[in-house]
Amino acid sequence: MTDHEATTATTERPVLTGFPVLPERPAHRDRNVLRWLGAYTASMLGDNIYYLALSWAAVQAGTPAQAGLVTALSALPRALLMLGGGVLADRFGPRKVVISSDAVRCVTVLAVAVLLLTASPGLWPLVLLSLVFGTVDAVFMPAVGALPARITGPGQLTRVQGLRGLAIRFAGVVGAPLGGLGVALGGPATAFGLAGLLIAVSVPLLVRVRIADLPGDGRTAGRTPWRDLKDGLSYIRNHRVLAPLVIALALGDLGFVGPLNIGLTLLAEERGWGASGMGWVLAGVGAGAGMAALLLAVRGRLPHAGIVMPVSILTGSAAIAALPHAPDVVAAAGVAVLLGLLTGLSGALCGALLQTQSDPAYLGRVSSVAGIVSLGLAPLGMPLSAAAIGVWGTGPVFAVSAAVCGLGGVLALCVRDLRQVQLPH
Repeated sequence: MTDHEATTATTERPVLTGFPVLPERPAHRDRNVLRWLGAYTASMLGDNIYYLALSWAAVQAGTPAQAGLVTALSALPRALLMLGGGVLADRFGPRKVVISSDAVRCVTVLAVAVLLLTASPGLWPLVLLSLVFGTVDAVFMPAVGALPARITGPGQLTRVQGLRGLAIRFAGVVGAPLGGLGVALGGPATAFGLAGLLIAVSVPLLVRVRIADLPGDGRTAGRTPWRDLKDGLSYIRNHRVLAPLVIALALGDLGFVGPLNIGLTLLAEERGWGASGMGWVLAGVGAGAGMAALLLAVRGRLPHAGIVMPVSILTGSAAIAALPHAPDVVAAAGVAVLLGLLTGLSGALCGALLQTQSDPAYLGRVSSVAGIVSLGLAPLGMPLSAAAIGVWGTGPVFAVSAAVCGLGGVLALCVRDLRQVQLPH
């Protein structure tokens, strides 16, 4: 299939298996999308509570260094196995994979909750839980990325990305206090139990979500998983829009993650803002990203996405460079709001373009590559940023990070096929 045929295929209206073809409804008024959104929100809430409970339990059971190792362990299987997770999503269908993944996560978390409630087993169950969670995440994340195109029409995918962004922000704001309340009431076991129950809520909701058959589904029949993996990587590499889009996403994330994680902590220490000041700046980033998600959820589509996305990256990179030069914490929080708005907008548009430009048969594998870029490659910038700030200070390192991020926007603007791409109506 040529790139033009693949793009055309993704703009066709999906045919719902066992259901009549219905007019495309706005995503925020589509019960099918709202069921998916409820399931996704419950699962994300459970995730946020789980990570808080895991870190608290690990600190209680071991040394700070051991606790850090336990909480970081899940990143290893997630990075190593995510490409395989994309293959599974395309071979077996994303809903089956998401439901199975959530069921495994639920059972595992509840089992550890019961174990902690009845005994004091030390670190070993937490190590096992972290590894299992990371392994299941490697399968879960690509399948989640492949679902939106199967639950609504292509014209609603930008709105779905906005709704998904709102769910992530809501889970981040509400999940931590809920986890803290669980720990306060009954220790880590109670928090783990609450996380498991919230994840469990997502399973029956997902079972009720109608899934569309898209052109190209079932094309992996008769192939080996290894052949599927190679085909998926080759498909992305040769695609005139997806290949530069993934590279732009990688550069943008690589330049963003370091400064906004470890870099911001060191900046707050350097400027004397303290933990509360750092919290206000992070809150500004979150508020800006939430506004971007709300804008896309309400508006549903932005014209000239191939231009708006890289321009947002470039403007956001300028905000990264400006952050260490803010005269006080109030100004820094204002810059952070702008940064969150622009990066939230570019991230959601990247997600929508990945969905609409991918051949449906490759959506899981495309999502897995994008996930590795964001969750595997980008975090490598954190230790590099920390070491560089120790030598040169925050200003130069934030400027270099901004240049790396901006390079993604420049690349996107220079590639004609990506620059001219439009989201479907």
